[in-house]
Amino acid sequence: MSNTIEIKVPDIGDFSNIPVIEVLVSEGDKIDAEAGLVTLESDKATMEVPSPAAGVIRELKLQLDDTVSEGDVVAILEVSGESDEAEEASSSGDGDSVEAVPQSPPQKAAEPVAEESEPPAPSADIEQESPPPAERLSGTAAVDPARVPYASPAIRKFARELGVDLGRVKGSGNKGRIVREDVSAFVKSVMSGAVETGSSSIGGLRLNFPKLPDFDFSRYGGTEKQPLTKIQKISAAHLHRNWIGIPHVTQNDEADITDMEAFRQANAAEAVEQGFKLTPLVFLIKALVAALKKYPTFNSSLDSDGESLILKKYFNVGIAVDTPDGLVVPVLRECERKGIMELAAELGEISARARDKKLTPQDIQGGCISISSLGGIGGTSFTPIINAPEVAILGVSRSKMSPVWDGNEFRPRLMLPLSLSYDHRVIDGAEAARFCRYVASRLEDLRRLTL
Repeated sequence: MSNTIEIKVPDIGDFSNIPVIEVLVSEGDKIDAEAGLVTLESDKATMEVPSPAAGVIRELKLQLDDTVSEGDVVAILEVSGESDEAEEASSSGDGDSVEAVPQSPPQKAAEPVAEESEPPAPSADIEQESPPPAERLSGTAAVDPARVPYASPAIRKFARELGVDLGRVKGSGNKGRIVREDVSAFVKSVMSGAVETGSSSIGGLRLNFPKLPDFDFSRYGGTEKQPLTKIQKISAAHLHRNWIGIPHVTQNDEADITDMEAFRQANAAEAVEQGFKLTPLVFLIKALVAALKKYPTFNSSLDSDGESLILKKYFNVGIAVDTPDGLVVPVLRECERKGIMELAAELGEISARARDKKLTPQDIQGGCISISSLGGIGGTSFTPIINAPEVAILGVSRSKMSPVWDGNEFRPRLMLPLSLSYDHRVIDGAEAARFCRYVASRLEDLRRLTL
């Protein structure tokens, strides 16, 4: 006896229309339980959709370059009669990715309500969608309010986050449906100057940016065109929107980490024996968590109405990781509950997965504040760009030995430069200076982290 089940895309977080970059099986293949069927790639992570049971692939519902969302059917699997567990999960609805057939077509999953809602932050060259249709501009002509763009709720949310007017986006999907790639392509065309945007508004201030002229660089010598990676394309729009839409201010300070570094080196060998490195970043994470508890405004996000703050009661820290394809920011969760060694092991593991492009969508969501460290490269200070909807980011440069006056004499001390960028709509300068000094004080005396 055998039965047939549908294998569906499981919970993939707040992502939709994710492209299929690899098909790992063919129709007629006999597969084992947990075998990978297809590989999906979101903005900054890849994941495989596994089979919940052993059996034979009777029908593949996806092809290379198709786009999928949670609940979409991947394949029809014929499982043997002894696979009762898979059948029960299918019929009871307990399984995330398996449901019995026959059934009606899957309904579009309701868009999850995010606890931390990112405030609309229109860029200077992408028009905001939130005002009434009559007030929005498409070049110089008003948008017709009767014209409703053909797009899913998830795509509408994605467009709102980027400040894109869907009325100006041409859909490439079935019957002109707007998909995620159409929105991303529109943002890219605006950034390159290929699309005229007319004038934009930020906080009531009307801005007019002229289109950049086209340059023929080959007139001056040899050239070569190198395409941006997918991560670079997505990051470009995200960073540009954040830089234009958030009033950045950067507070610089220094922390005396002489004693901290001595403690770290004394315990480095123990960490290596356990299979990971004890880096200064884990001490920064613990110091940041202590500062977030002391100054809760830094652990908040602006509500979508721009008139209130959402204060978070959890402490998740994003760590910027440099990969061959660009910068990604995986998130370490519940940092207040973990010790130095546990954080060091987790940091090493998630950084390795980031470089191997094995992060899941959940790995890059839910951060409260981020750290961008250039300490391994050099520099004295810099201005990191805030990773919205967060309201602050801590930049770290390379530590160096400096003469420090102790009241009687100059003594050599290891000083660590700190650069705290913050959203001036939420945080004022005095509070930022206190926050930065508080972080430094926790690094200077590790005993204070236990208070």
